[in-house]
Amino acid sequence: MPRAIDLVVPAAADMQALGEAVASVLQPGDVVALTGDLGAGKTTFVQGAARGLGVDGGQVTSPTFTLVKEYRGRFPVYHLDVYRLDRIQEVIDLGFEELLDPDGVAFVEWGDAIEGLLPEDHLELRLQTRADDDVRSARITVGGGWAPRWEHLEAAVAPWREPAG
Repeated sequence: MPRAIDLVVPAAADMQALGEAVASVLQPGDVVALTGDLGAGKTTFVQGAARGLGVDGGQVTSPTFTLVKEYRGRFPVYHLDVYRLDRIQEVIDLGFEELLDPDGVAFVEWGDAIEGLLPEDHLELRLQTRADDDVRSARITVGGGWAPRWEHLEAAVAPWREPAG
């Protein structure tokens, strides 16, 4: 059964910090699908997450034109952007299945476009830019396989929890 957490991310530095916080819960074999508006902070989140996984965050850039970037941290970090791909077959031809390395972590920007190819228990981060300011709303959704890590995930992202009510 999916579980979700709603978050408020006020600035780019917070988005990087959120990425680093989520990285503290990630394990080899995890896949993170990032969805949302253009410019909502997907790459900024990955920069922070990669830093949390031992990658120099300054070297992480959007893979929009290269489609895939690989970084070395505590384990391999794969950063994919499927925005420019028109068909699922193009993602398969890219070697997507090989990038789901059980020894690494994959971040997939525009992951909703390839939902059917993602592992059932991936983490989804949906980002939205609010119309009235630069603040981002974020929702993290995970499947049942995350149950053993759920409390750790909740604690890691607590500083960004959307106030109830």
